[in-house]
Amino acid sequence: MLSGPTPTGLTPAPFFAEVADGPDGAEAWWVEADDTTRLRLAVWPRGDKGTVLMFPGRTEYAEKYGRLARDMAEQGYGMVALDWRGQGLADRPQHNPGMGHVIDFDEYQSDVAAFMAAIADLDLPKPYYLIGHSMGGCIGLRALYNGLDVAAAAFTGPMWGIQIPGALRFIAPILFGIAEPLGLSKSYVPTLREWKALPFEGNILTSDPEQYAYMEHQTATHPELTLGGPSYTWLKLALAESAALMRLPALDLPVVAIVGTDERRVSQEAPKRRMADWPRGKLIMLDGARHEILLEAPALRQKALDAIIGLFNAHPRAAHA
Repeated sequence: MLSGPTPTGLTPAPFFAEVADGPDGAEAWWVEADDTTRLRLAVWPRGDKGTVLMFPGRTEYAEKYGRLARDMAEQGYGMVALDWRGQGLADRPQHNPGMGHVIDFDEYQSDVAAFMAAIADLDLPKPYYLIGHSMGGCIGLRALYNGLDVAAAAFTGPMWGIQIPGALRFIAPILFGIAEPLGLSKSYVPTLREWKALPFEGNILTSDPEQYAYMEHQTATHPELTLGGPSYTWLKLALAESAALMRLPALDLPVVAIVGTDERRVSQEAPKRRMADWPRGKLIMLDGARHEILLEAPALRQKALDAIIGLFNAHPRAAHA
């Protein structure tokens, strides 16, 4: 557990340690964004080497990264994981709590600011390191351009572009154009509806049945953590934000991006383009891996962890005091 009194402005939040499979001593806190949206921050015990900021993807929640927190703790790093607005136990859209929806993608940067203020209040050890998965990779990359103070960053299956099925890709501009006039901006995009459990066979997330069962157990035990498909507005904004990030000049920051060769949710090409001109960037194409790089089969997962931990270890506290 963290020592000392409860930080000012933070109140304890639920955390489902029994399904997280993380290191002992996790705590969770409610955090309020500047628009009063209530968010959740999970904190695992401190690490002497610094603190990893885990930015989860769309539909995700803090408990999903319990095993990663265990890996980081074994290497000397503490870790925090976040519930973005609209998912996990954070506040959700009133019109449909099961839908992924925001009015503006900058709302996620308000969440980042709130979380970083809370992390400062908790006095977690520096330096900070970033891991951004999927949508968290998009939010995290924008946060870096906004000045997020980290020593290095790793991205897994980053949402720097989205794979859209052929037919929908061609009609998407038309759909986006008519969605608001027709009152569909808060409706599910075609083919992506309410959340439902799906079998392991044919899944595009992981090739490992045990890791898939881990995720299934979490959502079956705590269905309140689940989230369905995105709205037209969310998808339109996500595509625009991904494209905007690809147009920005590279930063002078150590970065690794890890993408599976069997990635079918986000673009494989966007990370290749982004890392091609990143002066201290490295792209790893993980042969046979699917979208959930950090919940893949043991050998694939270990390759990703080795790259991430190697990057973080190469940029220790002394170099960033």
